[in-house]
Amino acid sequence: MLESIGWALLGLVLLALGGDSLVKGAAGLGERLRIPRFTVGLGLVAVATSLPELAVNARAVLAGDRALALGNAVGSNIANIGLTLGAAAVAAPLVLRWRALSPLLAALLLATVAVVVFSLDGGLSRLEGILLLLAFVAVAVFTALRADDESPAVRAEVDAFASARGGAGLHLLRLLLAAVLMWLGAGQVVAHLPVIGHALGMDSLVAGLLLVAIGTALPEMAAAVAAARRGQGDIVAGHVIGSSLFNLLVVLGGMAAIGGAVPVPASFVRLELPIAFLFALLLVPLLRGTTTVSRGEGGLLLGALLAWVVLESALLG
Repeated sequence: MLESIGWALLGLVLLALGGDSLVKGAAGLGERLRIPRFTVGLGLVAVATSLPELAVNARAVLAGDRALALGNAVGSNIANIGLTLGAAAVAAPLVLRWRALSPLLAALLLATVAVVVFSLDGGLSRLEGILLLLAFVAVAVFTALRADDESPAVRAEVDAFASARGGAGLHLLRLLLAAVLMWLGAGQVVAHLPVIGHALGMDSLVAGLLLVAIGTALPEMAAAVAAARRGQGDIVAGHVIGSSLFNLLVVLGGMAAIGGAVPVPASFVRLELPIAFLFALLLVPLLRGTTTVSRGEGGLLLGALLAWVVLESALLG
């Protein structure tokens, strides 16, 4: 088991390095292609930071472990809100001015409900997966159309996040390196974290829900804490909500649309998916107009995450 812990930690480090290289490479290449920096920033905040998790799920599916991928997708949403946003707010209060955050949160709540409803018959069908993917496209278009409505302060914050130095060759190299690092890192995570989970009495679904989801969230938490200390509260919240939407609509939707029906256990529909909805619901009071997520509210989110981990651990017994 100690060997598996070492390899799993190496995998998480590779994922973190790959994610950082991806953001820098995509930001720099977008600038070289003269794509508006704010547009590039929106994509990076919502999608690019979720690609390491997508790599993990892709490796899990290829390894025939769809339960691990399902658990990771839903568990990551809980970890995004409880761990990433909670820790960032504890590090420094998050000032939120991004007007699109509230409708995106509404979309996240609706997406969670849709996954629950679709799963009532025991799984996600190919057609339901396609509908989830189309919903993500609609959300992306909506966000892009709303871009001009954002304040100069928000635009400056996103522009700063999407800045990168270097020539086109360096940025292409960064993207290639990111792909290699994430693929190798995801392979180590998928190969060894379930071994640790099984030693602790977890099946693949719970291992994905707890170990993989929280493990892959740790680098994102560190980046969010750094962003919070730089005063980039909108970047942190945008990542949390955008990444959660990506997990439900693209990761789960893509699994069903491309790979066929995804089995969803009835116990998962009754407990874990409603808990993911409740975590998203915790954000509603925090996103009413220009507001601040205080350290106390961040502590509340961390406490909710700890309570969830304790609950899941108790159910194992």
